[in-house]
Amino acid sequence: MSDKTAEAPNDPGDWADTTEQRVLDEALRLAPRLGWNPGMARAAAVAAGLNAGEAQLLLPQGARDLAALLSRRHDKAALAALKALNPPPTKIREKIRAGVIARLDAAQRDAEALRKLSAFLAFPTNMPLALTLIWESADVLWRWAGDTATDENHYSKRAILSGILVSTLAVDMASGRESALKHLDGRIDNVMAFEKWKAGIKPMNLAAEVAAALARMRYGTR
Repeated sequence: MSDKTAEAPNDPGDWADTTEQRVLDEALRLAPRLGWNPGMARAAAVAAGLNAGEAQLLLPQGARDLAALLSRRHDKAALAALKALNPPPTKIREKIRAGVIARLDAAQRDAEALRKLSAFLAFPTNMPLALTLIWESADVLWRWAGDTATDENHYSKRAILSGILVSTLAVDMASGRESALKHLDGRIDNVMAFEKWKAGIKPMNLAAEVAAALARMRYGTR
C-alpha cells in the first residue's frame, strides 16, 4: 500500500461532516461583520480552505445550508445538556421547560450571528426554512420528553412548542433571561391542558409568530 493510499480518508462522510462544521465555525466568526448571506457563505468556505467546486458540492445552498447546520448544532447541544441532567425532570411541564431552556443556552453562545441569521430567515423566500428548522427543534425536544404520539397530537404538540420556542428565544435575545423565563412560564401555563393541545394552531398563526420573533431577534425590540 502506497503512502498516498494510506493517507486517504476512510469515510468521505466523515470528511463532509467535519468540513461542514469547519465552514460553520468560520460563518459564525464572519456573520457579525458580513451578515448572513451568500457572500458570507462564500467567504466562510474560502476561510475553511475550500475551493469553489468543493463549496458547491458540500453546501449547494450556501447560506441556507449553513442556517440548517447551525440550528441542528444547537439542537444537538441542547439534547446533550438535557441527557446530562441529574436527576432528570419527570413531569411533562418540567421537561418542556428544561428543554426550552437548554435550547436557549445553546443559541446564546452564537447570539450575534443569530441576529444576522434572523434577518436572513425573515425574507419571504426563506420563511419555509425557518418554519422547518423550528419544527425540527420542537420535535427533538418532544422526543427527548418521551412523546410517542402518532395521531394529530403529534403535529399539534410540535406546532405549539414551535411557537413557544421561537417566541421565548426572541425574548431572551431582546430582553434577557429573566424576561424570557417569565414569558416561557406564561406560555406553558396557557397550553398545558391537553384539550387545548388537541385543537392545535393554524399554520398561518405559527408562521406569523415566527416572523414576529425573527424581527424581535434582529432588532432587539423590547
